[in-house]
Amino acid sequence: MRPPGCRNFLLLASSLLFAGLSAAPQSFSPPSLRSWSGAACRLSRAESERRCRAPGQPPGGALCHGRGRCDCGVCICHVTEPGTYFGPLCECHEWVCETYDGSTCAGHGKCDCGKCKCDEGWSGDACQYPTSCDLTKKKSNQMCKNSQDVICSNAGTCHCGRCKCDNSDGNGLVYGKFCECDDRECIDDETEEICGGHGKCYCGNCYCEAGWHGDKCEFQCDITPWESKRGCTSPDGKICSNRGTCVCGECSCHDVDPTGDWGDIHGDTCECDERDCRAVYDRYSDDFCSGHGQCNCGRCDCKAGWYGKKCEHPRSCPLSAEESIKKCQGSSDLPCSGRGKCECGKCTCYPPGDRRVYGKTCECDDRRCEDLDGVVCGGHGTCSCGRCVCERGWFGKLCQHPRKCNMTEEQSKSLCESADGILCSGKGSCHCGKCICSAEEWYISGEFCDCDDRDCDKHDGLICTGNGICSCGNCECWDGWNGNACEIWLGTEYP
Repeated sequence: MRPPGCRNFLLLASSLLFAGLSAAPQSFSPPSLRSWSGAACRLSRAESERRCRAPGQPPGGALCHGRGRCDCGVCICHVTEPGTYFGPLCECHEWVCETYDGSTCAGHGKCDCGKCKCDEGWSGDACQYPTSCDLTKKKSNQMCKNSQDVICSNAGTCHCGRCKCDNSDGNGLVYGKFCECDDRECIDDETEEICGGHGKCYCGNCYCEAGWHGDKCEFQCDITPWESKRGCTSPDGKICSNRGTCVCGECSCHDVDPTGDWGDIHGDTCECDERDCRAVYDRYSDDFCSGHGQCNCGRCDCKAGWYGKKCEHPRSCPLSAEESIKKCQGSSDLPCSGRGKCECGKCTCYPPGDRRVYGKTCECDDRRCEDLDGVVCGGHGTCSCGRCVCERGWFGKLCQHPRKCNMTEEQSKSLCESADGILCSGKGSCHCGKCICSAEEWYISGEFCDCDDRDCDKHDGLICTGNGICSCGNCECWDGWNGNACEIWLGTEYP
């Protein structure tokens, strides 16, 4: 309930406001423009458009050079690609100017709104041509020759030691200091688009978008870009080891042997570089590891009596090769238990610096106590020389089985049945819903004892070379190792 005085005041104010509006001229209308922020624009439409129009243009001319919209006297430029148009009136088309021989405007001009303004005595899109020339024709032509001694790559003419590329249609597809780049090579014959519209062209070569491949990006992959990237990722996390191109999940290594055979760079993810094994790189030379070792994926395995990254240093040892190997074998069938390198009767265990592999003959490998997730003895025990010592109440190779079980026998067996309805595939016993595979058949493994570890690849007589875990017929290599049998060491240091 308002007091009477307040009500009378409101009636008086309303009357005065109505009278003021009635007395206003009939042509008056409130501003209709609003700025991008939503606030009312204080400029009239004519003034706003005048400010968005280039100087000298009559009323009704294109606003913002036809490349943007006018918002309360300010041009908002259209951007279909980053940096396409900019400037107060959207008058600039490019952020950068043409370059020549690595220098913007050839060092003979200034960049203004994406175009070179040349100094006096210079001309051209990149200010690369002198207006007067004091060179002889012979000297001029010599300066225009490419690495094959061809003047302007037969794709242009020479002007005072500088190539002027043939671009009669004005599309600028032929360019380069020696007109060596011809982007017409990227045009798809069917679609007449650059790289089929699915890539970018650089110096006549197409670089395809994810999911496309081919010389002109004309073929589409039948797998997703994510699957393609995963298939090309090398053990160190790089795409094709930064030595190749990923095409639909397969790496095409940059280096190809001239004979068409195995190139110096090879491997599923281009992880192997044989050039690292040569003392002096010559692709036609067979001088690997200085002649004193074998090249294994770009790393030298030196013969007895030699050491060094390229087996270039002789090693003096009072023991014969047979005596040295015998001392390194110990009770094992292989020198250093297959987990190290034998040098003069002493084992150097690898990976270098990994304390999980140790012992006089590298006989202890605590990595065998870890599951695929890296958990030691299932978190219920300690590792001693590659074997788990379980805490009370737990048992199993990795202390993964509890002795007490809260399940009924029926519940337990229902979880141990394989796809064919057989309990643990007939190759193990069921305990608390988990299969315990037969110890007599050491090679049986898997959740339902359905895997045969003999299917895993071997090297030097060892499954997964002792450098990984056999997981249902496939080697899961430990860090630093690669290959079907984990036989390739990719670490930065090699013993």
